[in-house]
Amino acid sequence: MGLSLWAHLAKLDSVYRVHRHDWDPVYRVHDPGVYQTPKKQWENATWLVTEFVLVGFSNLPHLQTTLFTLFFLMYLVTLSGNATIITIIHVDRTLHTPMYRFLAVLSLSETCYTLVTIPNMLAHLLMESQAVSIAGCRAQMFFFLGLGCSHCFLLTLMGYDRYVAICHPLRYSVIMRPTVCLCLGALVFCLGFSVALIETSMIFSSPFCNSDRVEHFFCDIAPVLKLSCAQSTGKALGIFFLSVLVVLFSFLLILLSYAFIVAAIVRIPAAAGRRKAFSTCAAHLTVVIVHFGCASIIYLRPESAGNPAQDRLVAVFYTDLARGAGKPQIVAAQSPRATGASDK
Repeated sequence: MGLSLWAHLAKLDSVYRVHRHDWDPVYRVHDPGVYQTPKKQWENATWLVTEFVLVGFSNLPHLQTTLFTLFFLMYLVTLSGNATIITIIHVDRTLHTPMYRFLAVLSLSETCYTLVTIPNMLAHLLMESQAVSIAGCRAQMFFFLGLGCSHCFLLTLMGYDRYVAICHPLRYSVIMRPTVCLCLGALVFCLGFSVALIETSMIFSSPFCNSDRVEHFFCDIAPVLKLSCAQSTGKALGIFFLSVLVVLFSFLLILLSYAFIVAAIVRIPAAAGRRKAFSTCAAHLTVVIVHFGCASIIYLRPESAGNPAQDRLVAVFYTDLARGAGKPQIVAAQSPRATGASDK
């Protein structure tokens, strides 16, 4: 009887220890005999999220067709605008100057930028399944961040080009010679994708277990980071400050370039000369305001101030409509003589 009772109590204790593992991490460490099997269960539970579900605009099921039509037309306008700019600059040899070559690269970068997110969003508006694998989400975020950061640096480089053209017109052809432009362009994309690699690695360095619902129509930083099992404040702050550094550093350099530009333009005695100088910067300023304005709204505001529905609408404008802000660029491209005086 005593041996039977002892065996029964031992069995109950074993069951208790196995179940206690589920909520007592300290107990797992100090009880190696019971830890091995539940550890595998804990790892499997952690890696339970093998794919994400993009929420997108699923909260508006009755508007799916309307939204698809609207966004698709916007996307066609964006693609046609950028394609027109690239074609005009390629065909017209008078536009084969550093400023217009940077403009063509910017349009090509914007086209690739939209290809990363918009086609997938349009497909999800027509399909019931909105799932994306973790590897696919990582790749999308890497290219989205890489092209976005490169866009910031490229706008900074274009601001520097305008500074040299207006403030040092006699030395422009020497300073902005083709080899220098090629090296600066390569540096821009190397820096952009290096930042993207760091941020993407930080976000996907830990598994995801909180949920599989990404509150966005693509894999952006904030909605994916919320799903991480390791809720690290330090990681979130590191990613935030790196994003701030890229946006603010680029924007401040552009402001510095335009401070020198304005100082040089003010010293021009003729009103026609001042207007001509300002016209060379109009297209660039338009793109800068749209790009950095939307980027600041999305990435440089406190997390508590975020609203998923509003963020999605701003992101559509940022990734689609903003890339169609090419008409000022086309106007500039169609009047090369307006910049020719300042580029020589």
